[in-house]
Amino acid sequence: MENWWEGSSETRLLVAPDSAATEKGVGHFLSLRHPKSGKATCYLVVEEKLFELQWFKLPYGSWFLGDYVHEDGCHYTATPVDPVFIILPIFEEARMKKGDEPGKFRQLDEILFINGYPGYQHLLSIAEKSMQVVCEVKEIGSTRFFRLDDTKVFAWLSYKVHQLKQTMGTLDKNYAARAEKELLADAVSIMGEYLLDEPWLKNLCDSLKLNLEDVGEAAHKQNYQDVADTNDFGSPVALQGKSGADKKASKVGRQVKKAKVETDSQNIKEMFTRASRRAR
Repeated sequence: MENWWEGSSETRLLVAPDSAATEKGVGHFLSLRHPKSGKATCYLVVEEKLFELQWFKLPYGSWFLGDYVHEDGCHYTATPVDPVFIILPIFEEARMKKGDEPGKFRQLDEILFINGYPGYQHLLSIAEKSMQVVCEVKEIGSTRFFRLDDTKVFAWLSYKVHQLKQTMGTLDKNYAARAEKELLADAVSIMGEYLLDEPWLKNLCDSLKLNLEDVGEAAHKQNYQDVADTNDFGSPVALQGKSGADKKASKVGRQVKKAKVETDSQNIKEMFTRASRRAR
């Protein structure tokens, strides 16, 4: 019987939860809308947990995987992400709010039916558990109906900001020495990578008495680059296509998020090879 990692023409290194150790024994890549840009972005689902993919590349380096050398030196990491951030824009659209009206209650399968993005159907159970914190929920018989609630959303966002701010203060001396307002702006800027300016980010800044422009400057200082609209999931085009001046501006160890536009979910084994067992 042929192993699934044999016969693959390209090796990619992914640091992620071991799907073989889970009960279902499988993970899936899903094409979902990025909550900020709306562009198709690749996410990973393993055992009802959602992960976003981060791409790292050092100027020089290789990976030794068993008897195999991965010359490229780049790698992907799957980092956990709160699904509420990813699904929030979908629920905002689904309630069809007009003016001051709260909008409509909808069934979960209706909300997550997005043309061109069948991957959302894999998030039904995740959404049912996670979105109750920001939604009103009504039950009629055995059917649940959801409607996004602005008050709950901003309470959740405020909690997330202060939780993140406390965590950042413990990371190193530089963060600990920063002024309270600067630390708060940094926390909001990180969350701002997942929030639309209107209405969430602007109103969040107003409630925290922060200037939206200051938050934008804080985000710029993080040296964070979103290349979610790249077309090649397996190659580091974010660095290869730069001019000499741009390469000098790129910092070693800089974190870059990269994702491929997917048309449907795929099994992990179709995307990655187990390089340590690859036939030489």
